[in-house]
Amino acid sequence: MGLTIGRRTLFAATCAVAVASIYAAQPVLAQIGSDLGVPEAHLGWVVAAGQLGYLAGLAVLVPLGDMIDRRRLMAGHLLLTAAGAALAATATRTWVLLAGLVVAGLFAVVVQTTVAYAAALSTPEERGRNLGVVTSGVVIGILGARVAAGALAAVWGWRSVYVALAVLLVTLAFLVLRTLPPDTRADHATYRQVLTSLGGLFRERLFISRGLIAFFLFASFGTLWSGLALPLAAAPWHLSTAQIGLFGLAGLAGALGAARAGLSADTGRASAVTGGALVLLAASWLAIGQASWSLWLVVIGVVVLDFAVQAVHVSNQHLLTMTHPHRTSSVIGGYMIFYSLGSALGATTTTTVFAGAEWTGSSILGAAFAACALAVWASSRRVATGPHLPLKDPQRASRP
Repeated sequence: MGLTIGRRTLFAATCAVAVASIYAAQPVLAQIGSDLGVPEAHLGWVVAAGQLGYLAGLAVLVPLGDMIDRRRLMAGHLLLTAAGAALAATATRTWVLLAGLVVAGLFAVVVQTTVAYAAALSTPEERGRNLGVVTSGVVIGILGARVAAGALAAVWGWRSVYVALAVLLVTLAFLVLRTLPPDTRADHATYRQVLTSLGGLFRERLFISRGLIAFFLFASFGTLWSGLALPLAAAPWHLSTAQIGLFGLAGLAGALGAARAGLSADTGRASAVTGGALVLLAASWLAIGQASWSLWLVVIGVVVLDFAVQAVHVSNQHLLTMTHPHRTSSVIGGYMIFYSLGSALGATTTTTVFAGAEWTGSSILGAAFAACALAVWASSRRVATGPHLPLKDPQRASRP
């Protein structure tokens, strides 16, 4: 068993396109508002619709990956995400658009099924590397959607963004059925058993500690990407929407640079990678906070921040799937609930803080979230090692 380069690429592409269906609205909100007559004060609901659908999907749909053939589940969810995108593309009323985005977000949790299946198909020796490649697709989707959607909308309008997504999603569903192996697990749990198992995870120390790290990690991430446009559009820069979108390329470069972080996790250094990356995350805000006088420092800080976020994210999922190899869908779905809540916290607090303390205040907020994640990591290490025992990652501890 193992993953070929082609299958890794397909998994990563699935993650990228699915998650893009949630974030594609952000750079085209002005066009949507003008076309459908949505007041500026209510445009936030266009973004929130997909996020709410996604959060619901994490709770009720991701556990299905521990019950039925994940290849068929991936294909089905991709097609239903495409249906949501198509509904959004043809919407002539706001409520139809919101309904389409909720459906797209609900079934975009195919991302978690994809990551879980990639982990299940990987050998223990290559799991970290494969997760690094596959989860890089998530970051490509989050950051790349901003650039691609803005470019498409500038030429053909905002509806073209969702038409393109629908076509890509249908194509991926076809490729999943044609190229991925069937899920050959001998036994499958019932839905009630899976939900009970998911609830039990919240009593496990490793799951809670890694979940809390993810919560603060993505709160810091959300603080940056939901607030960065504010200082860049203001004096002295007055950058356009297209120019601001290019900063996503810097984040993309940093995140892809961390795709190989899984190699270190494969050798039993996932905890050390987490600690080092969280230190980088906190330090990155020293550069990002200088947006009022240096764009180059902001670019450097964005690269470092996204590198750190991706490295920690890969290490977290590696440890959790190694600990729970027979219920990877449930453990990743539960973990991603922390991710969603953290992202929402960062997105909602950064604009509030910016209104009162400008970008300096938002940068302090982002650094504080990073410091909280680092504190959780340090505390979990002390608990795990005890007074005399050295800390070992689960996969290293099992070796003779």
